[in-house]
Amino acid sequence: MKTDFTPVHPVYYEVFLEEQDKSFCKVYYFGIGTNVEEAKGKIIKLVKKGSIEEYLVFDTGDEVRIDRIISLNGKPGPAYDEYDAYSLACLDCNVGGD
Repeated sequence: MKTDFTPVHPVYYEVFLEEQDKSFCKVYYFGIGTNVEEAKGKIIKLVKKGSIEEYLVFDTGDEVRIDRIISLNGKPGPAYDEYDAYSLACLDCNVGGD
């Protein structure tokens, strides 16, 4: 399932630049649908594809769409709230509640 690109708050671009200066970064992100995937290595650039989609590119060849990033080196990313809501979804149900 492909999702539409969601614009990212400008503060995240500062975080991306800080992490790009480091020799290693580990990113958790939503891949296809709600599958959580991992990319790691040195961030070499931020590229725009199409009219609005933007990706972090790693020296390993991995490319991660920035609006799908859950965390970068443990820092919350643009998709962290979505991940948090998804992980807590079962707490909203009435399992065994009378």
